Amino acid sequence: MRLSTLWAPVERWGEFRRRQRAALEESNRLDPADVPDVELLPVEAVTHPPEGGAVPGPTSAPTSGPLAAFGAAGQPLNRHSPFYLGFFGASGAMLAFGLWTSLGRLATTITLLLVSFFLALALNPVVDRLARRMPRGAAVTLVFSGLILAFVVMGFLVVPPVVDQGGALVQQAPSYVTDLLNARWVRDLDQHYDVIDRLQTEVNARLTDQSFIGGVLGGILGAGRAVLSGVFQVLTVLVLTLYLLASLPRVKHAAYALVPASRRPRVASLSEEIMRRVGSYAIGQVAIATLNACMSWLVMTILGVPYAAVLAVSVGLLGLVPMVGATLGASLVCVVAFFDEPRTALILLVYYVVYQQIENYVIAPRVMQRTVSVPGTVTIIAALTGGALLGVLGALLAIPVAAGMLLLYEEVLVPRQNEA
Repeated sequence: MRLSTLWAPVERWGEFRRRQRAALEESNRLDPADVPDVELLPVEAVTHPPEGGAVPGPTSAPTSGPLAAFGAAGQPLNRHSPFYLGFFGASGAMLAFGLWTSLGRLATTITLLLVSFFLALALNPVVDRLARRMPRGAAVTLVFSGLILAFVVMGFLVVPPVVDQGGALVQQAPSYVTDLLNARWVRDLDQHYDVIDRLQTEVNARLTDQSFIGGVLGGILGAGRAVLSGVFQVLTVLVLTLYLLASLPRVKHAAYALVPASRRPRVASLSEEIMRRVGSYAIGQVAIATLNACMSWLVMTILGVPYAAVLAVSVGLLGLVPMVGATLGASLVCVVAFFDEPRTALILLVYYVVYQQIENYVIAPRVMQRTVSVPGTVTIIAALTGGALLGVLGALLAIPVAAGMLLLYEEVLVPRQNEA
């Protein structure tokens, strides 16, 4: 191996060190223009000092000027120093971690805000139509009153049957236990394995166990807190939706004001179209789910299926979930009907197969004709992604978000690529 081959890395390292020293000297150089109104001594005075005079050093005070009383400006920080890089790098990392932690703590608040904004966009088209004939405040009041009325009606449909059926279940519980203990297979098990005595012993031990009682009470209190938290969140969403509906034009105007004036018309037109399509999609999805719930209630009432009102509300709520919601609602109704009467469940199964074909190919295209057409593949990917990120809420918001992204793709990205 030749000596030049071995010496080449040493030369490259020496050249790197020379460049680094030059950069360090340049960063440490103090430009006299950076220190205004300060008289600096000429170079001759430093290189040839007068007799008996001291050579002024780099820290000597200026001879005159407004900064004479405070001394000369010091050297700037060395931005190539490891301490400088490490300090500011660690500060940035801690700031990013703090922001991420704060964002995690605000997850519930952000979720409530997203739900409220989505509801406001869904109700805004109706408010705009009514605002052409009356003041916007009156239109918002009328639409919001209708929303509250819908929630109250659903509460009256769901809560009384659940309370009545729960009370009936509690009253019938002793007879259910007696019938279970008198069953032949239970008596056979008790005769061979002494099951009832062991079960009674275990129940008595649990009832006298303080930790078990504390766990049960803690679970009950936790369920109560969850219910109160859910009620508070629903009220928060309603209040935020009301404020967003009332101030939506001002909010949009303030958001558009942040965009440069040259691009503001384009951004405003695209944003208005995205919000229009999101609102139209939400209204259309609610209309389809409501029709499905009403038809289900009618069919279940004719066939005599128990809990028809509760099941119809469940079908309507599940119908809001894209792709699988209607199927889940139909499955729930068929399972409940099967335990009551298997032939009724078979009739309901045939009905839902026929109805979903009509809904997919006749009702949904007519209702959704004013919204953006999202391809099936994009719909599936968007729903799966939204569900993985935000659960059911993410699945509900995924398709409108995908519709907005498709509009940006068609109106912004593709024309820009064609012009390049």
